[in-house]
This record gives sequence, C-alpha cells and structure tokens, in this order.
Amino acid sequence: MKPIILVVAVLALSSPAFAQGAKTSSSIDTDVADLKPGQFIWNGDLAPEGPMTVIVHIPTQRAYVYRNGIRIGVTTVSTGKDGHKTPTGIFTILQKNKDHKSNLYNNAPMPYMQRLTWDGIALHAGNLPGYPASHGCIRMPMEFSKLLYEASSMGMTVVVSDRQVTPEVADINAFLAPVTAKGVPDDPSLRRLNKDENWRWTPEKSPTGPVTIVLSTDNERVIVFRNGVEIGRSRVKVAKDFEIGTRALQYAGTDADGNTRWIYLPLPGYAPEKGQIDEKTAVQAITLPDDFNRLVRSVIGPGTTVLATHGGLNSGQSGKATTVIATDS
Repeated sequence: MKPIILVVAVLALSSPAFAQGAKTSSSIDTDVADLKPGQFIWNGDLAPEGPMTVIVHIPTQRAYVYRNGIRIGVTTVSTGKDGHKTPTGIFTILQKNKDHKSNLYNNAPMPYMQRLTWDGIALHAGNLPGYPASHGCIRMPMEFSKLLYEASSMGMTVVVSDRQVTPEVADINAFLAPVTAKGVPDDPSLRRLNKDENWRWTPEKSPTGPVTIVLSTDNERVIVFRNGVEIGRSRVKVAKDFEIGTRALQYAGTDADGNTRWIYLPLPGYAPEKGQIDEKTAVQAITLPDDFNRLVRSVIGPGTTVLATHGGLNSGQSGKATTVIATDS
C-alpha cells in the first residue's frame, strides 16, 4: 500500500473513535487545563439533585456543569470556527432530541442535541479536534453529551462566554458555581466571612430543596447549599497534618445515639471506599462551632451529600485562573 494511501486509511479508521471522545471520566483531581481533546470529568453523585447550569468558556474550549451550586462535570468542547462563531450570552434549553439530524448541514447527525436557539445553535456530541471547528454549535464528547442529556431538563440555563479578563474570575479547578442557576454572576469569594464572623446562617435565602455540604480542609471552611443557593458558611478547625484528600459521602440515616451516618460515594480516578463513616470519626480531626453544627444537622436529610477536599474552594491546586462569565454592566 502506498504511504499516502496508508495515511488516509489510518485517518479514516481513527476518525470515528476520535469523534466519540473518552468513554469514561478522567480522575476528579485532574487539572482541567490538562484535559486532552475528547476528555472530560463527570461525577453526578456529588449533587444528585438541584438546579443545573452549564458554562461554556470559548477561549479555553471548556464547558462546566454545576448542580445545586457544585461542579459535577467539566469537558473539552469545540465551538464555532471563524465565520460561524458561537453566539455568547445566557440561553436556556429549548428542545432536546437524542437522535437529531441537522436541517442545515446535509442531515449531519447531532447526537444528544440540546437546542439553545431556533436558528441552529445547540449542545451535541461531535468531533473534538482541540480548537473551534463547528458551524456554531458546541460539540462535546459522546459519553459526556449522553450524561448531560440524561441529567438536564428543558429550561436549563447555559451561559456561553468569550471574555478573557473581567472582575468575575473563577479558578478552572474550583468546585463552587460562579453563577446562579439563572446564569447571573455570583462570585462565592464575595461571601467570605468577616474577621469577626465565625459562621453565618441564612436559611431564608432558600427555604426548601436538596442540600449539599462542601468542606475544604485547606481553606478551613464549610459551606452549605440548598437548592443551589448558599445558606450557611463556617470556619472549621482541622487537626495538624490531617489531609482528607477528596471524597464524597451521602446521608444514610442516624444510629441509635443520634449520630448521622454517611455512605461513601464513588469518585472518578479513586478506588471505591468501603463501609460507612460516622460523626465520631470526623470530629476527631475536624471541629465545627457547636451552634453551626446544630443548624447544619437540622437541614440534613435524605439525598444530602458532602464533598470534602483538601484543595481550595474558590481556587484550585493549579492556581491557573480563567474568567467564565462577565456582564457589561
């Protein structure tokens, strides 16, 4: 076989697999900047319920998925090429069709299509060369597109941003959503405790809904979200040299003594944890103010999850920051 024909044959064979992207999630601790085209991170168990928001950042060709205020996914994408730029702004999902075919481009398949505009812009699975190459749509890996399609609902907010430098900066490895469920900028760092505050509790901001608790031993902070809205924040004391790594747990009821019990949730890139953990184990290394602890216990119930990490909440380990959304006002 002639060399040029061999090259063409190899490309022809490799293209479908390349277009599919990774079959499984990368480790949850993967630096987002290091994801290769077609790779993604997904862990929906971190926040199984609550409002969802997707942020597409054109300059870095990344998309972030948040549920109940917590990042549950991030993926490489391919947005619109020159002459077919992806429009920016705040959109909502108008239509969903997992077997959609393009009406504009020769009946091209657009698996797991989620429409953003009626003139042809959508989220869908597609080829991911590592740079903007679409006709305006936002292409994602096949498996990620499927996961997002199954998790999302009509009306979900999608923010598309092309801004490079703005005041609203969120680290690319941060776990907390930089926008509300409606796509409005909401920098969590602006809600920092004052010097004279040990904790803050504002349940009236979101009276009902699923609860997710985030703990950072590096920041020595606990933040409580309900239905995607922060309702509590507290300082914590962490035992010297104690590192929790990254783990997730889900509420599993209480024991005979009234202590809450938690089941480990699987995390991408980690060996499965076995068994349960109770408060007695945690309090040996982590101490919350008594009053705040009582308030948190009052909102814990079925479906409550905890994300514990040694990394920072508003700044990831890499220290590489990027703007994900900004307004002109």
